[in-house]
Amino acid sequence: MSDTPPESGPDAGAGIRRLPMPEFVAMLATLFAIIAFSIDAMLPALPQIAAELVPNDVNRAQLILTSFVLGMGVGTLFAGPISDATGRKIAITGGFALYIIGAVLAWRAQSIEMLLLARFLQGLGAAGPRIVSLALIRDLYQGREMARVTSFVMMIFILIPAVAPSIGAVVIAVTGWRGIFGAFIVFGLIGVLWLNLRQPETLPPAKRRPLTVVSLAAAAREVLADREVRVYTVVMTLGFGQMFAVLSSAQQLFSETYGRGDSFPLWFAAMALLAGTGSILNAKLVVRLGMRRIAVMAYMMQTLVSAVMLGLALTGALPAWAEFPAFFFWVTSVFFMAGITFGNLNALALQRMGHIAGMAASIVAAVSTILAVVIAAPLGLMFDGTAMPLIVGVLVCSAIAWVLMRRTVTTG
Repeated sequence: MSDTPPESGPDAGAGIRRLPMPEFVAMLATLFAIIAFSIDAMLPALPQIAAELVPNDVNRAQLILTSFVLGMGVGTLFAGPISDATGRKIAITGGFALYIIGAVLAWRAQSIEMLLLARFLQGLGAAGPRIVSLALIRDLYQGREMARVTSFVMMIFILIPAVAPSIGAVVIAVTGWRGIFGAFIVFGLIGVLWLNLRQPETLPPAKRRPLTVVSLAAAAREVLADREVRVYTVVMTLGFGQMFAVLSSAQQLFSETYGRGDSFPLWFAAMALLAGTGSILNAKLVVRLGMRRIAVMAYMMQTLVSAVMLGLALTGALPAWAEFPAFFFWVTSVFFMAGITFGNLNALALQRMGHIAGMAASIVAAVSTILAVVIAAPLGLMFDGTAMPLIVGVLVCSAIAWVLMRRTVTTG
């Protein structure tokens, strides 16, 4: 890869010293990987945490995932504007500081309440690298070269859920469930040191914008006043909500319902790899079919697949040997659909917000992530030893998303 983008100029990092592109991509992929690892590596730890901290209410252990997501959603609202005011490196470094403090508190937690609070703090900090890394890319690259860099980063990011549970299982087997937070601390330190020792600041003081309540409020009003943006934000909320609900219940379903607890990391890896092809397929089709059309078709198919799965579960039509393969196909389809739709929905939501893209991105991401927890947490807590509550929840979310998408008019 070349170090010099073909499309450079005042808006594409002109005059800013930059890392060689291979190292730049590797660094950003590491930052994104830490966030993904913080969610998926926890899955093998949930049974041990439940047995130690909530033996009489094991479903509450699922909140360890949704509390992290909630914190990340709240932090997302402020991470972008803070980086516009202070610079990219300071914002990411501050986020990692909160993330590491949260990991230390989680490591020492003696109650589920303290653990949930620590995970919320971790998520709050994770919003820094999650949002500001994208702004850092935009500072240096634009057009085709920006898309190229982002694609390389996302390709690596997609692979992390495939290996995170296996890595987490190894760490837990050696150190117990608390050791996984030690791994988070190590990875966080690697990310923040790499950033600060190698990456020059990409937002010079002359281009920074003051962070004020007035500017935040004005951007929020403009974003939320646009009907199309509201609809796409609600659709993203439904998509995130059903995905986080499936993720929260995955370990219990594979282990308790289908007896695949020992091989869960391998099944999860296979599911992640298969679902990751959704992003690749979308990249091939989106220019020809358009973002909105692909999203409409994806939610229509998810609604139909979930309806069939619900019918099979209610009637008991499947023989015993086919129950797990059917479940695996269905749960993989949920993540595959996320890979196809989320990038398109973000682009559609911001299509008319180019003049306040940073603020708008933070607001849309924050609202959709926070409200997704309102969907995911109750669905996860409804686990009754079967996949039925989850199937119903995904069916309802996908059907509503499909109806809403058909009523939108923005094309792209």
